[in-house]
Amino acid sequence: MARRILSLWLPRFATDAWTRRRPETAARPLAAVAAERGRLIVIATNRAAERAGVLPGVTLADARAVEPGLTSFDADPAADAALLDRLAGWALRWTPWTAADGDGLMLDVTGCAHLFGGESELARDVVERLGRAGFELRVAIADTPAAAWAVARYALTCPHPLPLPRCAGEGGMPSPAQRGREGTRAEGRGEGGGTCVHIIPPHAQRHALDPLPMAALRLPSDTVAALDAVGLRRIGDLHGVPRATLAARFGAEPMRRLDQALGQLDEPVSPHRPVVPHSARLAFAEPISTPDDLACAVRHLLDTLCARLERSQEGARRLELEAHRIDRRPEDAPQTLIIGTGRPVRAPAALMRLFAEKLERIEPGLGIEVMTLAAPVVGPLGAIQTGLDGGGDDSGLGDLVDRLGNRLGPRSVLRLVPRASWLPERAVTGCPALGVPANQSMPLLWPADRPRPVRLLAPPEPIEAVAPVPDDPPRMFRWRGVAHRVRRADGPERLESEWWRKHGDPRDYYRVEDSEGRRFWLFRQGLYRPDTAARWFLHGFFG
Repeated sequence: MARRILSLWLPRFATDAWTRRRPETAARPLAAVAAERGRLIVIATNRAAERAGVLPGVTLADARAVEPGLTSFDADPAADAALLDRLAGWALRWTPWTAADGDGLMLDVTGCAHLFGGESELARDVVERLGRAGFELRVAIADTPAAAWAVARYALTCPHPLPLPRCAGEGGMPSPAQRGREGTRAEGRGEGGGTCVHIIPPHAQRHALDPLPMAALRLPSDTVAALDAVGLRRIGDLHGVPRATLAARFGAEPMRRLDQALGQLDEPVSPHRPVVPHSARLAFAEPISTPDDLACAVRHLLDTLCARLERSQEGARRLELEAHRIDRRPEDAPQTLIIGTGRPVRAPAALMRLFAEKLERIEPGLGIEVMTLAAPVVGPLGAIQTGLDGGGDDSGLGDLVDRLGNRLGPRSVLRLVPRASWLPERAVTGCPALGVPANQSMPLLWPADRPRPVRLLAPPEPIEAVAPVPDDPPRMFRWRGVAHRVRRADGPERLESEWWRKHGDPRDYYRVEDSEGRRFWLFRQGLYRPDTAARWFLHGFFG
């Protein structure tokens, strides 16, 4: 499958972003300014200011002399970059491979266009949505990122505004008569205010690039000026110059950029976020909003995703469901539901039960137009061997743990496993209910050579005890104001802290039974000292 890249250029992004925040300024001449060497320089203008004769690069004083009614504002590159990043996330509705690209977006739409009725309809959808959001834009689709970037920014004004989604022909460039003066950078819109869309047919990028100015190769300005001085003004002029001669005089950059544009040198596109290896997408002919329709759509996505997981012998550990509302603004994040599992799962019914408890959180608004389901975390899951009587399959326990984990939080469902420590409060640790502690290659076994209580107090509670010394068990103790007379006792069992801990006195533990048959686990803190009163604690209960 041939690679297809969509480059989306926002020529007036700074002023469009300002107008979105302050709609009352939309009809005024606007200019974004930035301080440079003690002067305020215009760096971006809207269409009204450009028609009045204000162009980027002039000082604010000169701009006001040309247009006294000019409204200026301080450029905010950080805010613009953040908005562009949100737009890259919003563009995930068209392809999972999106990236911010300076003053525009780069979308890898390979294998995605047919979901929208072809590249023309995909481009039309991009233009219509961003146009409604208040952005002026130009779109180009080509085989390489460099070619799409160049055509979007330097191909001259499209002779037809939308709804005609392309220039002349299947992706053709404007005719020479339509191009006007050669080398002039294109406007973002045609005279009618429409947005220009160029679709370059596969393997035809050379024909589209040859008439473009040399700056379309993303070369430094000094290199462009040097090439212009020797008569190399268009990209097509480079084909007649020997590569060795060109490299000796201008370096390797011109030919490297040309090779990238023609597809002879690969140029990767770094995605806005890591591409999930397993995902499914569902677009609706009409927006849906009822709970039954949402549940039906989720079941369809789960069936599709689990079939793909089965082919790769994997199961999902984490699933993310995104619902895109038709009335969503570009800066708004999609509604997201996340579920997790304690072990790899690819049973659609089990996963649907987990989603069913959260689907009511989706607010459809005017309707959901696109839903995507992704499995960012997966694990190996092969065939499961069960006994003839059905034994060996603990899927029921797994389903219970998953439902509790998604309802209470994954950290709320744990199991206790032994840990290598003699002190009782440090001898156990929590781990995932169906997993093994990360720091243990093999799980430890519970000690069977010494009795331990089934319930411990955290922390141990101090008690008053009467006991002969130094090693006899207590005869009586008082806990929470209640006196207990000891009838039977066993001990002591001395336990000490790990040697690398700075603090921690040894403990002498006793198992005792009071006159009513209740059994306790007591300990005396520290070594016996004749001049110091012993400190006693109750740590747990037997039975």
